[in-house]
Amino acid sequence: MTGINFPELEQLERIIEQLGDRAQIEVIDRIEYQQHTFPIYCITMGSSDPTVPVLAFFGGVHGLEKIGSEVILSYMQTITQLLEWDEEFLSRLEKSRLVFVPIVNPVGVYLGTRCNGNGVDLMRNSPVEGVGKTRIFSGHRITPHLPWYRGDALKMEKEAQALCYVVDKHLFSSPLSIALDLHSGFGIQDRLWFPYASRKTAFDFIAEIFALKELFDRCYQNHIYKIEPTCCEYIINGDLWDYLFDEFTQSAETNQVFLPLTLEMGSWTWLRKNPMHLFSKHGLFHPLLPHRQQRIFRRHFMLFDFLHRSLLYPEKWTQLDKQQKLAYKEKALELWYE
Repeated sequence: MTGINFPELEQLERIIEQLGDRAQIEVIDRIEYQQHTFPIYCITMGSSDPTVPVLAFFGGVHGLEKIGSEVILSYMQTITQLLEWDEEFLSRLEKSRLVFVPIVNPVGVYLGTRCNGNGVDLMRNSPVEGVGKTRIFSGHRITPHLPWYRGDALKMEKEAQALCYVVDKHLFSSPLSIALDLHSGFGIQDRLWFPYASRKTAFDFIAEIFALKELFDRCYQNHIYKIEPTCCEYIINGDLWDYLFDEFTQSAETNQVFLPLTLEMGSWTWLRKNPMHLFSKHGLFHPLLPHRQQRIFRRHFMLFDFLHRSLLYPEKWTQLDKQQKLAYKEKALELWYE
């Protein structure tokens, strides 16, 4: 795009140009705002075989938390270089597919706002209602002039529909898929969340997620993530991933696995190191100093690599017999729900 200052979109379009015919590019939708039109890009790499596992990355759902988009763009930039020489990575792509939607909410990222151009919090925009104690930050339909506004109860926003379209097209058709949605702003520790956010109920793949957690803990004993269901921290209305997971369970075939994960980068540690962040619009959600940004850009690549490899070699966490599944479920319930 020309005529506006939108560095994240400009970087994405440069990466798309660098990828050339090594990726498939789709403009899922175009968002009109004032005199500008903003595209929502979906970039896919790897096999087109519908039976291969899929790993998908989503960023910028909350525009103010633009570090999520920037981390994905940094990873995509690394991939453009790996494609030039890394035969092992190329071999992986022959047996899997990577999907990227780095800027789900382009108007929000452009303006530096949590909501989209209509004042809607996209992560609270689905028809799912929270069960239990909810507060105004859980999502409301009072007015778009207050944060956490959910929007029209009868029609989801175009950006939310675009995210759902990508998940339905690329992940629901795969026998094994993981979605990773990048956010920032909650607490000091980085968290890896899974459903549900709307209720304190164990989701269908609680045994598999616990087995995957144990595998991650064994391989990376000093990793930085607290892995838990979102409901351990709060209950929200309208969570997009709860909505998508429920949609998946209604149509999924036997043995099909879909894990929607949220990486919540703990931005309060940036504030603790530099209280002046409080006086910046992005200060609570974004590392302002260049060396901290660079550290965050590379901090999560180990996790991305692990998730990709776990999809290629899933026997240890998806192919569980009845006894293993029961044991993992009991451990998960004890750890997260009792």
